[in-house]
Amino acid sequence: MIDRKNRYGRTAARNHDADGLARRPSSATIDIHAHIVVPQAAKLAQPHVDISRIPLAYFADGPTREINAQQEKDVSEVMTTIDRRLFDLDKMGIDIQVVAPAPGQCYYSVDSKIAEAAHRLANDGVVEYCLRKPDRFVGLGVVTLQEPEIAVRELDYIMKDLKLKGVEILTNVDGQELSDPKFRPFFARAEQLGAFIMMHPNGFTHGERLTHFYLNNVLGNPLDTTLALHNLIFSGTLARFPDLKLMAVHGGGYLPGYSGRIDHAWGARQDCHGELPLPPTTYLRQVYLDTVVFSYHQLAYLIDVFGPDRIVMGTDYPFDMAEYNPIGHVAGVSGMDEGTLAQIAGGNAARVLGLDV
Repeated sequence: MIDRKNRYGRTAARNHDADGLARRPSSATIDIHAHIVVPQAAKLAQPHVDISRIPLAYFADGPTREINAQQEKDVSEVMTTIDRRLFDLDKMGIDIQVVAPAPGQCYYSVDSKIAEAAHRLANDGVVEYCLRKPDRFVGLGVVTLQEPEIAVRELDYIMKDLKLKGVEILTNVDGQELSDPKFRPFFARAEQLGAFIMMHPNGFTHGERLTHFYLNNVLGNPLDTTLALHNLIFSGTLARFPDLKLMAVHGGGYLPGYSGRIDHAWGARQDCHGELPLPPTTYLRQVYLDTVVFSYHQLAYLIDVFGPDRIVMGTDYPFDMAEYNPIGHVAGVSGMDEGTLAQIAGGNAARVLGLDV
């Protein structure tokens, strides 16, 4: 038993023979997956949020809600200020952190006018946060994706006016699949602008069986990412936008670990073949995957199958489900050489984000 409701620190999913500080490369290290909270945006939008439409919050039993409330208190300081965060980054050996609003600040279930105003506050807040230490923080914005025309305008503002590097989107839009044709203008504009997209879950939408043991995070988050990727692939969305800079967090959910099944289905059934000219894993390989999978063997598999150039180091900081020894995780993979370590621990992120480091 752990001696408190929850804890923040090195994962129990592997040994920690590889120390991140000792093995960090000489080149810049980048955490591409981390979160902040913009209080002004929350103050505006939160009174209008219907919890029954927020899967991670709704499909949770009493013990989970109690611990989540405690976690919210635990991380409130690092979500809004930088001193403790910088201490933690130095402790982990991270030079630069890419920060995006917490998933709950993608206000897709809120009236679009309120959401648009809240997202503007969130985006401006991300800029303000990053400017406190611009050599250490890079920002991603959020958009009102339930109204794609608004989202396109916001994306222009985020990329051109705020000079952020891209956006965070959820794995569904208040229950709508990202593969719906209505979202194509958004993806088209993101591709044109070279915007980086971090696709992040916020619980599984049909979590009735996942209310205990924090399962709608532990299982539900990767599951919703898995469904989103399947639909983006089989709908032809990723084939339509081959240069889209899309990252699926938590190692892309479950699909990358069982991807042969989609190629088999594509070759065996007309309803799975659709209009895809190439096997589905062709398009999965367009997607960047972060390293937040906790075990050495799972990360080694992702590197081996999808190539080190598609793997980017992340933490999901500052939550209790975060990775707190990210460089050690990469360095500890069997056979990891210094060049590949530097690539995954920062080089790939610098390239996809256009950072001169």
